Amino acid sequence: MQGRVLIIAGSDSGGGAGIQADIKAVTALGGYAMTAITALTAQNTEGVHGIHEVPPEFVREQIRVVMQDIGADCIKTGMLHRSLVIDVVMDALQEFAPGIPVVADPVMVAKGGAALLDAGAVSSVRDRVMPVATIITPNAPEAAVLAAMDVLTSDDAQSAGARLSTMGPKAVLVKGGHVDEGSETVCDYLFSEQDQTETFQSPRLKTQHTHGTGCTLASSIAVGLAQGMKLRDSVVRARAYVHEAIRTAPGLGNGQGPLNHGHTVAPFSGS
Repeated sequence: MQGRVLIIAGSDSGGGAGIQADIKAVTALGGYAMTAITALTAQNTEGVHGIHEVPPEFVREQIRVVMQDIGADCIKTGMLHRSLVIDVVMDALQEFAPGIPVVADPVMVAKGGAALLDAGAVSSVRDRVMPVATIITPNAPEAAVLAAMDVLTSDDAQSAGARLSTMGPKAVLVKGGHVDEGSETVCDYLFSEQDQTETFQSPRLKTQHTHGTGCTLASSIAVGLAQGMKLRDSVVRARAYVHEAIRTAPGLGNGQGPLNHGHTVAPFSGS
């Protein structure tokens, strides 16, 4: 049941989000993680302090050599920051990974506010990424940009999810952490290819230690699909895993701290 996941995303030097969070989540849930790194960031809990791009042709080469040797049962995409990178990645997946499920996390802004997607690349996400995605996992601000509408309430989130589900992905999960932030409950909305909508609820945790939540959730869904789980079951397990990772966050750093990705393995004992 191991499941091979190729993660195509950016690196977070602070270890809380990006490739580092992805690898931890996949490993903690029993999968095997591989990577194609799209960008390096100088980053900590207080924000992104610099971005160094990986040449697009080298991103393609990472995908090629992994797929031609090890292969993958699921692809997870994260930080695809420019249209050129999106085009190269999507072309490489078409060539080297046809038919493999794709979990697309449309990363646009880091937790500290730094832009991780060029404004001009939004149309590339709509045109190239969404039509091939098995599931796309936007938070409310990302759903607002992709659906070209305000997403401020739970009704907005559901409307945006319905609109996004017509743009090509087999399923859409709109995450509700940014919606109705004064409420005691977080609601996520899953729109499936059967035109069914399901609402998942969990208690809202009052904490600033949520850095990397989106990356972690998407990778957790991806490893479930790689292990042969049904999409809904993958979402349910991923949400439970992330909720516990937030609840037991180690409290590191001076800003938006990382999750406890290893809670399935052993309790975090501190420094």
